[in-house]
This record gives sequence, structure tokens and C-alpha cells, in this order.
Amino acid sequence: MPSPAAPGPRNLLTDRPELYEARFPDPGRLAARWTEDVLRRHGAGPRVLDLGCGTGRDAAHLHAAGRTVTGADVSEAMLAYARAHHPGPRHVHADLRGFDLGQGEFDAVTCLDSALLYCHTNEQLDAFLASCRRALSPGGLLVAEMRNGAYFLGRTDLLEAPKVAGFAWGGTTYRSTTTLTVDRTAQLLRRTRRWTADDGSAPVEQHSAWRLVFPQELRHLLASHGFDVLELHDGPGPRTDPPWSEDGPPPGRATDADRLHLVARHPGPTTP
Repeated sequence: MPSPAAPGPRNLLTDRPELYEARFPDPGRLAARWTEDVLRRHGAGPRVLDLGCGTGRDAAHLHAAGRTVTGADVSEAMLAYARAHHPGPRHVHADLRGFDLGQGEFDAVTCLDSALLYCHTNEQLDAFLASCRRALSPGGLLVAEMRNGAYFLGRTDLLEAPKVAGFAWGGTTYRSTTTLTVDRTAQLLRRTRRWTADDGSAPVEQHSAWRLVFPQELRHLLASHGFDVLELHDGPGPRTDPPWSEDGPPPGRATDADRLHLVARHPGPTTP
């Protein structure tokens, strides 16, 4: 969020989704293709809830693949943009840190691009998993893609220097300087991003954070909510190097690199 002295949007990219898509173009819909591949490999049914759907690109791709998709996000600006620019799915307002969209209404819940890690506390992670279990039908899948907390054990390459990036949209050039720091006490990866633009607008400084979740910690959390882990690996995936492809290698078993990919199944009630 901007500091009190920096007037402007609450979050430059979230409040202006057209800028988000300009900054993070995905013409090949790589994340959605990876997700569809996971759903097919594990035999998921057609009803999908895309949590943290953002601008709606991935949800629309899954809809075009023949699935019945609900996109959910906490940002009304993102939801309005998704309805206007990526129609097909149903779009609803929901906070992934605790939501109720019905009992057993979905065959799969997807949560991409580290959205799960906006659950900063143990209570929020528990609420997320309890909400997902309630939303899933027996045998339903939870599919997530996120940063890997284990990557930051002894590594500082992403923390050593600010990252500078820029893009142009609508005749204006935007530049960002991003700094990452690890808050070990809160187990958070904190991000400070300062935006400038050549249109004369005031700079905007934003602060956000992701929970650093470790693979074995994640396994324990999932087991405590009754999920069976089918896949947990660091690649290949939509944001790995090299990225996932339809004809590439199968999922690995290591959990060492900077992304983490999860597939878990809700087994349903046990029978005596």
C-alpha cells in the first residue's frame, strides 16, 4: 500500500488491472495450460474454483477447455475487469483466508502465483484449507503454485539487490524498484516496491508480503485437514526455468528451487 505521503492507487497493478496485464503478459496462457494438464492427469471433474483469479485470464482458459469455472478474488477492480475482458466463468468476491461458496460445489480448487501465501498466519492457513475442503466434493483436487520457503534457507540471491523493471502502456512508461527482505520472526517474505511514471504523477510506494511455507510444513498442514498429497515438487512449472511444457519432463520430486507446486486430494469421509 502507498505511504500516507504518496497519493495514488492503493495498489497500482491490482487497482488498475489493465496495467497488471501489461506488466505480466501471458499470451500463451502457460499457467492455465499447466493447470489444465494437472487436472486432466488426475482425473478432476469439470467444476473448478480459481481462487485469487486476478484479471481472469487463467479462469477463462479453463472455461474454454470445457470446464465450469468460478473465478474468485478479493479485488472488486480485478473482478470487474475479468467480467468485461475474459468472459465465460462466473466471478464472485471471496477472501481466500476464509470463504464459503457452498459444500462440495467444486471438483477442483486452483490457487496460482503464490496467492495462497497471502495467508500470513497459521490461523489464516487453517481457514484457507478448511474452506477448500468444504468447497470440494469427495475426491476433489487442490492445485497450488507458489514461492518455496525452503529456497531462502541459506540463499540470498533474491535479497541482495533491488530489482528494477519497466514497461510501457497507453503512452506512459512505468518503472518499478523492488526490494525483498526476510522477516524471520513472522516467517514472511516482505516486498517493498516503488513505482515511478513519466506522466508527471507522484511516485507510489507499496508494501506486501508472502508467508514462507516450507515443504514439510505444508505436508503437515494438509494432513491435518484430511488432504492426501499427490504431488509436491519444485518443477517443472509455469514459472520455473526452464518452464513446463506439454511435451517436457514429468513432475520431479525435489523441493529445493524457488517455486513449489502442489496437488492434493480431498479423499472424502471415511467409511467404517
